[in-house]
Amino acid sequence: MREYLLVLLIAAGSTYLLAGLCRRLAFRYNAVALVRDRDVHTRPIPYFGGIAMLCGLAAALLVASQLPWLGRFDLVAHDSRAVFIAGLVICAVGVLDDMFDLNALAKIAGQMLAAGIVVLNGVKVYWIPLPNTILTLDDAMSILLTMALIFLCVNSINLIDGLDGLAAGVVAIGATSFFVYAYWLSYEQELVRATTASLITVVTVGMCLGFLPYNVHPARMFMGDSGSMLLGFLMATSLISLTGQLDPSQIAIEGTGLAFNAYLPLILPLAVMALPLGDLILAYVRRTIAGRLWFQADKQHLHHRMLELGHSHRRAVALLWLWTAVLAFGAILIGMATTPWAIAALAAGVALAAWLTWKPVNRAA
Repeated sequence: MREYLLVLLIAAGSTYLLAGLCRRLAFRYNAVALVRDRDVHTRPIPYFGGIAMLCGLAAALLVASQLPWLGRFDLVAHDSRAVFIAGLVICAVGVLDDMFDLNALAKIAGQMLAAGIVVLNGVKVYWIPLPNTILTLDDAMSILLTMALIFLCVNSINLIDGLDGLAAGVVAIGATSFFVYAYWLSYEQELVRATTASLITVVTVGMCLGFLPYNVHPARMFMGDSGSMLLGFLMATSLISLTGQLDPSQIAIEGTGLAFNAYLPLILPLAVMALPLGDLILAYVRRTIAGRLWFQADKQHLHHRMLELGHSHRRAVALLWLWTAVLAFGAILIGMATTPWAIAALAAGVALAAWLTWKPVNRAA
């Protein structure tokens, strides 16, 4: 755990220290978010937060490869290198979009290229837990499902990045919950504790924490598509890589009370990404019904709805963070302790979040 903590601090420190430089570069190269009708910010804000986060990722993975414990696992080193190279590609596509406003097809092509890199290096979905059985995927289905998951996660984080600090906070909370699950599961089942999923998620948490001081309201800097697509990609590959490094037959052991864990690899990604994925699905349905293409922007996302309910900018972000934490950690709690108390705690958390969301608020607050 000490090495994971060190890697987290390296990612956070590197991202934070380089964000200021990237901010100046954004101004120099005119990579600035101008004010549009659908935007919430009221003045131009520089991009390139994604470049700072990519540097944080590189520094953290480099340090991890030299540590006496994390650096000794060849599979983790191999997979993390593949994830970094693909992350570099998707971040570069985002930088080009931040500077030149690429069309949707160009961005999708970049996302699929990054997905192809990790797939060719063996980072893909190998199995799916189903009631009373585990479905092992053939190569074609494994590749198709992996590409689809990366596409969904990348674009869902991209869409939810609409309020200062929202995407970075949601991803930090989701990545923390998945790190807890991956580390605890390998420890509880006496499996190898170092996995690509645990390494990438803890680095992702550090990147988000290092960037948030620049991004909380009022933001001094935006992550841009370079950052949102990178974070979505890291979340996707973290979730995907775990299926290749844990034996599904060992996840649920008879008589341990951990049978629910067999389904957590399927349930937890939905819980961790519930808000971004829900926002993506609602946007697709809403725009299709309106006769528009799914990637045509509007001002009806979840964060816009929160502002319409009368919440201030900061309160809206905090509430969406709360929803993410309740759903993600609630799923893990039930997996760790499948008891009525765990279910009651999750229900109480949902009820609290719902009450805080829909209770009457002062629009002037």
